[in-house]
Amino acid sequence: MSSSAGSPDFNDLVRERMNLTPYLASIGGEMIELSEARARVRLPYGPHLVGDPRTGVVHGGVVTGILDHTAGMAVFGKLRRPVPIATLDLRIDYMKPATLGEAIVADVTCLKVTHDIAFVRGAAYHADPADAIALCTGAFILIRGGVSPGIP
Repeated sequence: MSSSAGSPDFNDLVRERMNLTPYLASIGGEMIELSEARARVRLPYGPHLVGDPRTGVVHGGVVTGILDHTAGMAVFGKLRRPVPIATLDLRIDYMKPATLGEAIVADVTCLKVTHDIAFVRGAAYHADPADAIALCTGAFILIRGGVSPGIP
């Protein structure tokens, strides 16, 4: 059965596949929302995410990675039909270190999709989106005519 983006079948399939990616599984994150053009991922704090053992602060690369992953999910939520995508450009502005012991939420919206490029904007935060750990803007290339493994 073929599904279009935004339909429950397509979103359920994307949610299932994205929760199974080696990156998200290995860091312990989980998708908590996928809707048309928006995705949110929750990443519980864990010692395997720490960049500086002296402070216990989560490594900045983890924050970048979770924003990138969530941005890709937001693009899938916006597409009318699934196509392979790749990060073309991703800018991360770090506002403050993550708080020791607290989960991180990545919340990203796909603002626009052209024939070849999708544009995103989002943030990583703990409880309050207005008190961001990091902000992101980015662009993803859409590989039209490509085969997207695991997504019909």
